[in-house]
Amino acid sequence: MITAQPRLVVSAPSSGHGKTAIAVGLLAAMASRGVPTAGFKVGPDHTDAAYLGLAAGRPGRNLDPRLVGAQRIAPLFGHGASGAQLSVIEGAMGLFDSLTGQPEIDGTAAVAAALRAPVALVVDVAAMGHSLAALVHGFRMFDEMVHLGGVILNRVASPRHEQMLRSALDDIGMPVLGALRRGDLPNVLPSRAHGVVPVAHRTVEAGRAVRRLGEAVAQSLDLDRLMALAASAPALPGPLWTPAEAGEPVEMRPVVALAGGPGAFYTYVETAELLTAAGADVVIVDPLRDETLPPGTRALIVGSGLPEGYAEELSANRRLCAGVAQLARDGWPVVAEGVALPWLGRELDGRAMCGVLDITGVTGEQTVAGYREATAPGTSVLAPAGARITGYKQHRAVVTPRAGAAPAWTWSGGNPEGFVWRQVHASQLGLHWAAAPEIAKRVVAAAVAGPAQQPQMAGPSMPMNNVPMNSVPMNNPVPQMTGPAPQVAQPMPMAAQGMPGPVPAGAPGGGPVPAMAHGSGPMPGAGGAAPAGPISGPQPAGSPPDPAPAPGQAPGMASPDGYAAMPQSEGYGAMPQADGYAVMPQADGYAGMPQSEGYAGMAAPPNGPAPQRPGSGMPNGGPIHGGPHSGAADNRPTSDIQIPS
Repeated sequence: MITAQPRLVVSAPSSGHGKTAIAVGLLAAMASRGVPTAGFKVGPDHTDAAYLGLAAGRPGRNLDPRLVGAQRIAPLFGHGASGAQLSVIEGAMGLFDSLTGQPEIDGTAAVAAALRAPVALVVDVAAMGHSLAALVHGFRMFDEMVHLGGVILNRVASPRHEQMLRSALDDIGMPVLGALRRGDLPNVLPSRAHGVVPVAHRTVEAGRAVRRLGEAVAQSLDLDRLMALAASAPALPGPLWTPAEAGEPVEMRPVVALAGGPGAFYTYVETAELLTAAGADVVIVDPLRDETLPPGTRALIVGSGLPEGYAEELSANRRLCAGVAQLARDGWPVVAEGVALPWLGRELDGRAMCGVLDITGVTGEQTVAGYREATAPGTSVLAPAGARITGYKQHRAVVTPRAGAAPAWTWSGGNPEGFVWRQVHASQLGLHWAAAPEIAKRVVAAAVAGPAQQPQMAGPSMPMNNVPMNSVPMNNPVPQMTGPAPQVAQPMPMAAQGMPGPVPAGAPGGGPVPAMAHGSGPMPGAGGAAPAGPISGPQPAGSPPDPAPAPGQAPGMASPDGYAAMPQSEGYGAMPQADGYAVMPQADGYAGMPQSEGYAGMAAPPNGPAPQRPGSGMPNGGPIHGGPHSGAADNRPTSDIQIPS
């Protein structure tokens, strides 16, 4: 039995009403009172979860039924909320919305019902009067499994306006939990272009933003009434989730480098917990700042939370690039998601990257976003052949070719994607490892076995969520991972795998790799050749060809993921950007980024290298953050990417 856990869902009729700023501010306000708090985000969004965690003083977590299975939501929540006296769950989009069009499975209302948590509805009332009562009444009556406990009024125009709204809600018996006037809620959260990075780096701007939101919420909301509403949530039945699902830990504790910073990982928190439970010594490495891998690194994991907008910093860190290339070529496990795929390639937007894979990346105008029901076509360090899992991708970078001779994943309606080579598994698809704890066990076992031989997993593979695939209803899919244990021989020569050998010296990306042990040693000079030996391969036999690019488009950009007929990501015509940030430039407290993910001012044009600003020696005028390779004196942003103070 899960002990009684005070909890509250903060949602809204749609994106743009201010729910992120209020959820972050509520956690910060209660934490400043000395109340232990925990923050959660519905869906796959790393950025909002990071700021919720910063406000709570403990890592923010994601609750995504599509990624982990609906039956894991309550156990994962109970695990993450342990010891907290208030847990705030921020919704995604509107209360009854869903990225997949199935809100009964993965919408905020479905999560609220699974957690039996009351909902506080944030409403931007700047242009509303008595119609607010009709709106709120409709939300209250729409789903009897969702308890709407009160309304938070945002952007109230005047005292008279507030009184009118309170009177309208009083007529339908709906409590008002607080009211914020126009301008009360400061628009201070760093732009979404920076993603998790300000939290990971513990920047002054991120800390100041959270503090100011906490002060605004404390002055305008009825905190005691909100605490009472959260305390009304009943106890949840069932066991807590535990990282011990990864299996018995190995005797040796191999060093596994996990990408992140001192304030947050670039992946879901459960990844680190599962690796530790499987027996790994998890050490953080920051691809934006650290020049070497941790001493003794035997595996590297780079999650999908690393933002695409930091291509300059990734490229400038040549010493780490060389160390990662050497780690991969020596046959140690390297798992790359999201922008880490083009980072392992030859170049991204004309900037040299690690050179492990013979691919190039170009940042396009279109954001590709959505869930994928993926299947592993072959055995890799991550999964056995035939394993099935649900992942999420959101990116603008288009890589060419999109897959090697051994792709990472296949899925219905799209071409194969990603690369499997030796013990490298690279794809733009991001996974939540809590859905498949066996992944951590496989990676740690491979790190222990070393490059000379692959691990022999004892016993059959563990099915994801411990639910047989044929027992899952079709209208409520649960990700499954099944298949034989990996039995892979020693790494074959690249020619034997149907892959070209190392790039000849003198060719782009060619030349010798600097001698270094896991990132230590001399750094290649600025503008030097990328590490040699990228690999690639033709598309697997029988895979459908990519469509021809439209006029003016770069090759490979005509139809990202094969969705040629969908100009908006995943076909959401009314919401071309995830969570509505394009329509609402200041949605949920994010300042000044009209494009989703905010990469428009930072990306290179599709058909050429990034432009240089006058007086700049680097594309786009140099990196955002200072560092040993940045040429910047401090951590202040460049002039065209302002972080509000």
